[in-house]
Amino acid sequence: MKGGEHKRIMTNEQFSQLVERYEKLVFTICYQMIHDYQEAQNLAQETFLSAYKHRDSCPPENMKPWLARIATNKAKDHLKSAYMRRVVVSGDDTFEGIPATDTPDQIYVSNEAIELVRDKIEALKEPYHMVSVLYFLREKNVDEIALALGRPRKTVQTQIYRAKLLLQQQLGKEGKQT
Repeated sequence: MKGGEHKRIMTNEQFSQLVERYEKLVFTICYQMIHDYQEAQNLAQETFLSAYKHRDSCPPENMKPWLARIATNKAKDHLKSAYMRRVVVSGDDTFEGIPATDTPDQIYVSNEAIELVRDKIEALKEPYHMVSVLYFLREKNVDEIALALGRPRKTVQTQIYRAKLLLQQQLGKEGKQT
């Protein structure tokens, strides 16, 4: 340290205020990147844990971008992790027969989240309802949906995009209520 400089020490109370101020921002960054509500919550917690460990190394005027960068990096690391690569790979029977590591509580919460999303999709009004049911629930591709509904491919793409935005808004509101 140079003369006159001293290391700034953040109290636990100040850090708690920091968490309250930026928790929604951090969660939103994580959720937008990984599209998994539960995992976004976990990553938000990891972000604040990491920030707490290094809380005295960031100038107060840079807290928001600093936290946003930590959250972004946590989400990127998650997406690059072996777990995510293993989950995304289709047709790989290597893990069949290995019992799930999720606890009954985790499975229940996951099923609840799936039901919530399904209910939100079913509640969408046209022109987004049928497109969403076919795309999200029946896992049809854009061309199959366009053919089934007699709509232009570009129209279907736009409706899927707008349905995603509507669902994100509705699920975001739902998440803030809990």
